[in-house]
Amino acid sequence: MNASENSNNKKPNFLYLLFAKLFGGKKQLSLLEEEQMESPFRIVVNNFRDNKVAMTGLIVFILIFAFVLIGPYFFPLDLSFTETSQQNVPPGLDLMKVPKELQGKVQQISVGPTFSVGISTDGKLYIWGKTKVTRAIDVKDTPQNMGKIVKVAAGYDHVLAMNDKGQLFAWGSNRNRQVTIPNEVAKLDNIVDIKAGYQCSVVLTADGRSYFFGNSMNNDYNPNHKYQGQLAQVELTADAVVGLTFDGQVVYLGYQQNSYSNIPQNMGKVVDIATTASTIAAVNDEGRVFVWGNVTKGEANVPHTESKIVDIQGGRYHYSALTEDGKVIAWGANYYKQASVPEKIQQSEVTKLFTGFYQNYAVTKDGRIMTWGLKGYPLGTDDLGRDILTRLINGGRMSMTVGAIAVIISTIIGVIIGSISGYFGGRTDMILQRVTEMVSSLPFLPFVMILSALIGNSLDANQKVVLVMVILGLLSWPGLSRLVRAQVLSVREQEYVTAARAVGVKQINIVFRHILPNVISVILVSATLDFATCMLIEATLSFLGFGVPAPYPTWGNMLYGSNNSVVIQNYWWRWVFPSIILGICVICINVIGDGLRDAIDPRSQER
Repeated sequence: MNASENSNNKKPNFLYLLFAKLFGGKKQLSLLEEEQMESPFRIVVNNFRDNKVAMTGLIVFILIFAFVLIGPYFFPLDLSFTETSQQNVPPGLDLMKVPKELQGKVQQISVGPTFSVGISTDGKLYIWGKTKVTRAIDVKDTPQNMGKIVKVAAGYDHVLAMNDKGQLFAWGSNRNRQVTIPNEVAKLDNIVDIKAGYQCSVVLTADGRSYFFGNSMNNDYNPNHKYQGQLAQVELTADAVVGLTFDGQVVYLGYQQNSYSNIPQNMGKVVDIATTASTIAAVNDEGRVFVWGNVTKGEANVPHTESKIVDIQGGRYHYSALTEDGKVIAWGANYYKQASVPEKIQQSEVTKLFTGFYQNYAVTKDGRIMTWGLKGYPLGTDDLGRDILTRLINGGRMSMTVGAIAVIISTIIGVIIGSISGYFGGRTDMILQRVTEMVSSLPFLPFVMILSALIGNSLDANQKVVLVMVILGLLSWPGLSRLVRAQVLSVREQEYVTAARAVGVKQINIVFRHILPNVISVILVSATLDFATCMLIEATLSFLGFGVPAPYPTWGNMLYGSNNSVVIQNYWWRWVFPSIILGICVICINVIGDGLRDAIDPRSQER
């Protein structure tokens, strides 16, 4: 057998068969096959399959449906979650994309909410991540001629840097003068450390004195604290300053008496301190860790380690620590896996560790930079710091659920009233049709908005979701009712109905067991199209503020949250992605409905 015969006898692969099945058009049948009788259902299926537009719509809708049905198991929604440090972050996964020029020669890395700043061993400065801290300010716009940088500190929306000559530089947001260096600080020639926090900056000198500038209203700091001249280290929480003295004592540098100032006793000699947004941690010379403050996210759950901890770093709500044998541990909040140290890092010998907000950087003995934590957001975040992708997935489930339940309710009512009205006729038909006209004459959107506003204020969020479903269902049935009535009127005088009456079948059984199955195709098409309509109505109500309430996400109320000119102009991802997926979903459902109608209608076979 030659090669051409082998190629002709070769069976097509699975993907080819699937593609041909879905989009290959009508199969060429033999004369005997064409003469064989096919069931009505099979004819409908074949006609629908031959409609390439409808099949494409079906496949896309199935993908979207699977996306919103299975997705919440992988992207669970926490209705109470907000994070001010992650507000309106643009789409992207580059928050820990370290410049390749920094690999192998890291001196220091400091982490901000959405950006990181690093310096190399030769004093060059690198900035990566989402660097626009406001619409007009980009921390990549660094001062000129800074020279060789030896220290860097990333704040909430600004950066501090110090060169090898002891000169201090600051840039970024200056709304609370956190980058305006005071004259007394600019004259210092013995700065050994710099810290940047929430709208504030702190400088530490070699003689143990601290200098603070920036937002003193939000940050509790006493410039005349009694520990001036004794400080070896300073750290910042989101609203306070804490210090470590030369003799290993942790001290609070503010005015107030609070959970920060309630420092644990008998810690021994402390060798290192770190802070999160609301807690303080200290490591003593024996490697023991002590945590205090507003501990609410597991910051005090220090894991057991065989070797002594020698360095501790704090993020937004988690800690990471380095042991004397080069191993890394982490604990605390784990929203973005920032407290889950990867296996490859656990198996490496780490020499330097840098942590901040939701990112972690470990530098191995051979100079490689290994990262874990928040890489970014594929679709960005909203004004409360919530992941758009997570809300889009869970919102899709809610939107489809509302649409589906509303369609089920309206279909049941419409089928029952239409069937009874069409079969019995006479006074029954007249009464039911007048009721149908009364319901259909109601101005739909205004009535739903008024009803939702009057009743919804006394309901909780779950009850209001149910209310929206019920209202949509109770007001959407007149169109289907008229359609079913017309179909029943056209078939009630046919022979099989007359035969059923003749043998004594109950009239209600004739309606629902004999007539209705013969008009089910029309009901199916109508329900499919109504599903898309109900989704659009729910989105409209939510967009107007009368639908499913926050914090429950739907595609409609996600668009409602973007209903202002600032968002539309500057935060495009907050409205583009919900509108795209809602539009695609509705178009697919309408295309499927049109395809079903064409497949069911015998006249569509006339060519």
